[in-house]
Amino acid sequence: QVQLVESGGGLVQPGGSLRLSCAASGITFRDYTMGWYRQAPGKQRELVADITGGDSTKYTDSAKGRFTISRDNAKNTVYLQMNSLNVEDTAVYYCNAYSRVWNRNYWGQGTQVTVSS
Repeated sequence: QVQLVESGGGLVQPGGSLRLSCAASGITFRDYTMGWYRQAPGKQRELVADITGGDSTKYTDSAKGRFTISRDNAKNTVYLQMNSLNVEDTAVYYCNAYSRVWNRNYWGQGTQVTVSS
């Protein structure tokens, strides 16, 4: 059974930082590109950042320079370090695992990030 379990969300003031974690089980972790997506109320889910098994990364423009995605293949965990948060970053953040090799795509249950003073 595949599980992606996110943690680390919460309430933070503008300018603050949070680190999200996503622990994966039931998959060959290195075979998967791991991504963080977010969905704000009334908006479509969008990619924030992703990282391949070979550690190649991609960021949406709004995340560049503020967010850092990383992975620990020994722990089957992907992280999203978010700095300089602003109110526009408020959303539910979802962990995603995608493998072209296995033709599989999985989602976590989401974790709420709220940026507010």
